[in-house]
Amino acid sequence: MTIDYHSVGLPVDFVEDGGVARPAVGVAFTEGPAASSDGRVFFSDIINNRILCFDPQSGRFTVWRTPSGRANGLLFDPDGRLLICEGNEFGSNDGGRRVSRTDLQTGQSEVLTEQFEGARYNAPNDIAACSNGWIFFTDPCYGDRATMQMEHESVYRIDPDGTVTRAVSQPDIERPNGILLSPDENTLYVVDSCPVIGGNRKIWAFDLTDTGTLQNQRVLFDFAPGRGGDGMAMDQKGNLYIAAGIRFPRGPHETTDVPPGIYVVSPSGELQGRIPIPEDVLTNVTFGGEDLKTMYIAAGKTLFTLRSAIPGFVVHRK
Repeated sequence: MTIDYHSVGLPVDFVEDGGVARPAVGVAFTEGPAASSDGRVFFSDIINNRILCFDPQSGRFTVWRTPSGRANGLLFDPDGRLLICEGNEFGSNDGGRRVSRTDLQTGQSEVLTEQFEGARYNAPNDIAACSNGWIFFTDPCYGDRATMQMEHESVYRIDPDGTVTRAVSQPDIERPNGILLSPDENTLYVVDSCPVIGGNRKIWAFDLTDTGTLQNQRVLFDFAPGRGGDGMAMDQKGNLYIAAGIRFPRGPHETTDVPPGIYVVSPSGELQGRIPIPEDVLTNVTFGGEDLKTMYIAAGKTLFTLRSAIPGFVVHRK
């Protein structure tokens, strides 16, 4: 007998609650992929407090750093050094709560900032770098809010001389997450994803002035009421690739209105389409490969890859 397995129904007498399987525990939580100029891809596994390195040539990954300070977002700066957002999630307050930088050639690491006005950061999340040396990073708190020393969740700018300035904060934004610069470095995009009922699910755009300040705040796109954006990447035409959506809401603040995928949004805010990804809780995306047409997508326990038609934009290969 030939069975059409696609037509096999639910064994209703054997399961409850509609037979819907939901995640019970996470064994990995991938984040922050960043592709080096030699083709390797570095990405975070926050739950296991490590940074992994994937070699596309061998198809294998190795542990590059552990403990990682609960590393989250990663990015290569204009000189090819790895910027690391050391967060404070999925642990017992053992995150670095700082921004550090590692020279892959020498192995030398340095802390760029770990306090602002005498208080430790909440959990640096994601990072963007300009060719002139400015670095912008987000500092939300998605973990234990009892650990917060700040009274705000903000976006900061680090100048080449090490000076740190708060670029934008409440009430203009609620909880900043992903951050991204346009190829001409005139526009800064910030994901504002606040996991409360009615919280922001917006992608903000700001004009970046010659002095490093942010002006002309406007909504580029709004995912509400579904799970909004997390991390983002950009192609050389200025289109945004936003990791967003969810299959299983994690509370009453989320809906299934936005299915998981990479959402492509034009610089004018027009949705161009969704790249479906067969995993829940997509976190981030980047471009790599010799021609910058290979996308790497961090999602749950998996690092996905696919080819794009338009090359990506990364500041260290500008």
